[in-house]
Amino acid sequence: MLMGKYEMGRTLGEGHFGKVKLARHSETGHPFAIKILDRHRILAMKIDEQIKREIATLKLLKHPNVVRLFEVSASKTNIYIVLEYVNGGELFDKIALKGKLSEKAGRKLFQQLMDAVSYCHEKGVYHRDLKPENVLVDAKGNIKVSDFGLSALPQNQWKEDGLLHTTCGSPNYIAPEVLLNRGYDGSMSDIWSCGVILYVMLTGNLPFDDENVVALYQKGNAHIPKWLSPGAQDILQKILDPNPITRIDVDGIMAHDWFKQDYARAVPFHDDDDNTDEGGINVTEHNDAHDNIAINKMNAFQLIGMSSCLDLSGFFEKEDVSERKIRFASNYSPAYLFEKMECIVTEMGFQAHKGNGKLKVIQDCKGPATSRGCESLLISAEVFEINESLYVVELKRSSGDCSLYRQVPLSLVDYLF
Repeated sequence: MLMGKYEMGRTLGEGHFGKVKLARHSETGHPFAIKILDRHRILAMKIDEQIKREIATLKLLKHPNVVRLFEVSASKTNIYIVLEYVNGGELFDKIALKGKLSEKAGRKLFQQLMDAVSYCHEKGVYHRDLKPENVLVDAKGNIKVSDFGLSALPQNQWKEDGLLHTTCGSPNYIAPEVLLNRGYDGSMSDIWSCGVILYVMLTGNLPFDDENVVALYQKGNAHIPKWLSPGAQDILQKILDPNPITRIDVDGIMAHDWFKQDYARAVPFHDDDDNTDEGGINVTEHNDAHDNIAINKMNAFQLIGMSSCLDLSGFFEKEDVSERKIRFASNYSPAYLFEKMECIVTEMGFQAHKGNGKLKVIQDCKGPATSRGCESLLISAEVFEINESLYVVELKRSSGDCSLYRQVPLSLVDYLF
């Protein structure tokens, strides 16, 4: 069965409003998960706004630990949402199979969960229904947060007091303040839910579990098992604080000694990473191996277009092109250039990640994630081949401080020349 350029396969799951099917791109063979929703049922159940909110949210989010949205289409009867296929199942199943996870395994998943949640909060998105069933695990053991149907978006979810007022979520994972009907901070309620997930991963049990829903809602301090390490006990105690004012925030969690062990922060995707064209998704396979980096050949027209006097991108971009892109030529081989660039930026205190034919350079924001004007520096470096002995290195700033960004090429040029 074909749906546009996708070959529909087996059903992955079914719900009240439709089903999710495994599909493959007819040209590339790349797998996707397509959520097929019944339009008439959605309208009858009056959840059309929820569906719109989920789509709008996923369009905002481009992070390795968040399920990606690639395309949305519709017919008279159905809505088709093309999503990243995550082939490892739910975190819930992983915990149910093993009973509980080791602290090392649980910490790794929790670090990825906090990366995703922190990124969402920076984008003004609050999930509000975080639980193991809404956290998927891929074949490599990495998590992907999904199901943003109950998420809050900043433009239409806040009242004058700056708080959220809609009571939603799953009883065992919902924060106590959400139930008070006095308004709540979406970021702090998400953190509570993450704490419950961490507790479940490390102990195999819920911190609050009662058949009586009223008793469940009267949450006090959670009982933290003494057989957990002191660090795990401490971070759980600080996250599962019933008082949102004194509860630890994202920055506090990421600065905690237990959390920081073997931690490498994920690099968000940006628009330049999208392998899409005007016709929809166009996925190309790439090798993330450390020593295999694709080199793009440059034709004469592209080379002329790179000339500062002929670069027309300034007509289409809000800021000066020189503030975003810096280029220099080199006779060194691409392998040598990438190796030295990685070495130099690492010595400067940046994180470096290779993949998709680029070197990503990132420095995390030092201030609170939610404060205005605090933006992580993100740079991508790419090498273009002009001929067998001449290459152009292009540095492009996606976000962050311009003055800090300019230090990178200056250090590169000083070292390489």
